[in-house]
Amino acid sequence: MITFDPLWETMKRKGISTYRLIKDYSFSKGTLDSLKHNRNISTATLNDICTILQCEPSDVIAFIPDKD
Repeated sequence: MITFDPLWETMKRKGISTYRLIKDYSFSKGTLDSLKHNRNISTATLNDICTILQCEPSDVIAFIPDKD
C-alpha cells in the first residue's frame, strides 16, 4: 500500500498548510482529498509537491507491504 503519511509531517516541518497549497500554489481540493485518502496521484503532482516543499519523494510517500 502506498501512503502519503510522510507528506503531512514534511508539510508541518516546512510550515506549509493545506490552505497555503490551495491559495498560493493552486492545488485543487480534489487532489488534497486524494492525498488524505491515499488515492492515486500523478507523477506530475508528486513533482509539484516535491518542488514546493523542496524535498524528495520519500518525504511525501511511503510503501507499506500488504499483509498476506
